[in-house]
Amino acid sequence: MSTESAEKRSAGKRHHVVVIGSGFGGLFGTRHLRRADVDVTLISKTSTHLFQPLLYQVATGILSTGEIAPATRLVLRKQKNAQVLLGDVIDVDLANKKVTSRLLNRDTETTYDSLIVATGAQQSYFGNDHFATYAPGMKTIDDALELRARILGSFEQAELATTQEERDRLMTFIVVGAGPTGVELAGQIAELADRTLDGTFRTIDPRDARVILLEGAGSVLGPMGPKLGAKAAKRLEKMGVEIQLNAMVTDVDAHGVIVKDADGSTRRIEAVCKVWSAGVQASPLGKMIAERSDGTEVDRAGRVIVEPDLTVKGHPNVFVVGDLMSVPGVPGQAQGAIQGSTYAAKAIKAGLHGQAPEERKPFKYFNKGSMATISRFDAVCQIGKLEFSGFLAWLAWLALHLYYLVGYRSRIVTVIGWFVSFLGRNRGQMAATEQWIFARLAIEEVNADQAEARELAADVGAPPASAEPLTAQQRKIG
Repeated sequence: MSTESAEKRSAGKRHHVVVIGSGFGGLFGTRHLRRADVDVTLISKTSTHLFQPLLYQVATGILSTGEIAPATRLVLRKQKNAQVLLGDVIDVDLANKKVTSRLLNRDTETTYDSLIVATGAQQSYFGNDHFATYAPGMKTIDDALELRARILGSFEQAELATTQEERDRLMTFIVVGAGPTGVELAGQIAELADRTLDGTFRTIDPRDARVILLEGAGSVLGPMGPKLGAKAAKRLEKMGVEIQLNAMVTDVDAHGVIVKDADGSTRRIEAVCKVWSAGVQASPLGKMIAERSDGTEVDRAGRVIVEPDLTVKGHPNVFVVGDLMSVPGVPGQAQGAIQGSTYAAKAIKAGLHGQAPEERKPFKYFNKGSMATISRFDAVCQIGKLEFSGFLAWLAWLALHLYYLVGYRSRIVTVIGWFVSFLGRNRGQMAATEQWIFARLAIEEVNADQAEARELAADVGAPPASAEPLTAQQRKIG
């Protein structure tokens, strides 16, 4: 036990653990400390724990947001040593062990003895962030709802189109990236058009929809190997999905994309609805932490190159886990986040019992396999050297995702949603509004205006507008 910890205990204060992020890493790390002699503060910019692997089912009307994103406060309600703070972390002071988060106009400082950073990753457009205006990613609830509105809105507009050219553009759906998310999304858009929407329009036939899966590399589901990738591609093509490999997207606008093929030639595909699932980049918080530690670096994706015990150099009490950590052989999947945060929690508990940081065993990742669903009754699965596909793989996929869903209610409602969608033709979540499409752009514009105001205020030496005291009404809302 450190001298500082001993002093805290003698003063009646418990070891304080701050966890940043409410995803798999943040939530599982917090829950693993539920019986430890510590106080835990979880800080997150969202009020929910998001089960990200099922976002595409929200986007295509199978599930509601409540099933895959339960409120974090409700999940941790019975964990008496845990507190949840809503706010976006804007600063981490490693020297003074302090985290600063911002909610609306209020900044909050939280001190820590140990820190677990699990802020995950966001969509990467490889330096072309303007693509996001026309091709949203698939990382947040807002992304899924926006995409649902774009997909259903495209069919609605096609029903009103006056020319075949316009109709074709509206009924062409492009998915960029043939990883698990891209494969699953392309398959569900095809099923949505062929089964759920069949017969619901009078001017158009939804089955005429064109679904295109673009991949810059030479295979589908590359990390899962050529055998499973080929099976997934064969099934998608049977469903009518057009797979175009070695096709690099070089530009995106409101009405289509520019594609560069392997031979260097370029071509244009007209499509109103596009979705981007081609890459990820780490949260900017990773770079900040690396710069403020003693020589820690980040990789090309912005992930923190951590020590063998998942800490940053010079700070054995600061753990970086999940998609934010760069560890050879650990994929950016839920299992890596869960195992990393569990390791960090165990290391913190061992430290309370006197284990020195240098006595920690290195983190070891156990690969439990990977899988992707292609359509109803069909999936691909890889567990070690075992590879299989079809109905059995689909059942395994269902079981695994149900197991990691948080809460019995979510599991029951999810099973009902799957039953309705996969055995019948209907989908229970087909609501979409115009606001979902434009809300993200409006929020980004407001945030940019606020950031510009802060910079201007800093230049002239005046307090920024966002630093004004909250009114009584604002306090009620916050």
